[in-house]
Amino acid sequence: MPRRANTAQRPRTESLPKPFDSHLSAFLAYLEAECGLASNTVKSYRGDLKDFLGWLSEQSGSPDKALANVDPETLRDYLQKLRDRRLATSSLARRLSTIRTFYRFLVFDGVLTETAVDEFRSPRMWQRLPKVLGTEVVDRLIDEPGRVSTDRFPLRDRSLLGLLYATGCRASEVTGLKLRDIDLVEGLCRCLGKGNKERLAFIASPAIRATLSEYLDTERPALTGLQTPPWLFLTRSGNQLSRITLWNLVKKYAARSGISGDVSPHTLRHCFATHMLAGGAGIRELQELLGHASVATTQLYTQVEHSRLKGLHEQCHPRG
Repeated sequence: MPRRANTAQRPRTESLPKPFDSHLSAFLAYLEAECGLASNTVKSYRGDLKDFLGWLSEQSGSPDKALANVDPETLRDYLQKLRDRRLATSSLARRLSTIRTFYRFLVFDGVLTETAVDEFRSPRMWQRLPKVLGTEVVDRLIDEPGRVSTDRFPLRDRSLLGLLYATGCRASEVTGLKLRDIDLVEGLCRCLGKGNKERLAFIASPAIRATLSEYLDTERPALTGLQTPPWLFLTRSGNQLSRITLWNLVKKYAARSGISGDVSPHTLRHCFATHMLAGGAGIRELQELLGHASVATTQLYTQVEHSRLKGLHEQCHPRG
């Protein structure tokens, strides 16, 4: 089994040699301006590459020669250092993918004429299936806010949980929603996904739409004060709700409603996808609803959706 990443490990904070720092800055600017990657994704690239380039600068005297001389043997040594730091296999694969992308950019930018990095194979990964809750458990979680009198904003929190499950949106997409992005009459919301790609999500549940409407009429005006913030979901001080706050809210209500295991906002996205497949949704349609760039990502959910296959077997097999 893959080893769990050492969360105590900190990225390098030392400054890089000037040539390394210059190439890294150009690469990050390219990711933002040309590729349109989200700021969190660019931040992840920065941290991974600072660690790699910092390690590389310790192995060789000349930065330019060090960059050009990276080969499969060099990468094997680096990955072994990461294994010694107890990084998970998934983290190793991500680091290697980052390095490959960086080296392709260096060739594209004319810094290098060729690279041997693509010859190195990624470490074999265990495929982890996402955690999925049953529909009754999801209903219990969504209905939990307001069961305790100390819940300060039950309508907001119930709307958050309900919207995560009803639309399959990511946590950042829900917290980034503005008032103008919601149409409760049509049951639509416009969300901004990875790479700043817009898509429409559907709020089919009348109960969620009613809760959202009540939140907008009663709780939200009390949160805005004299301000006119554009965000749909607000903190008690009238600011945009953060992803960390949403994560903590999901954790709180999951624990309180007796749901065991690791539950997060992304769990409700997994539930949305799996329950849609169980209800008969096609894989391509689900890809559009989830905003996946590749259908291969969406196909992971076919491995956790057993009820549909079981029903098909019972219907079609002569002794089903």
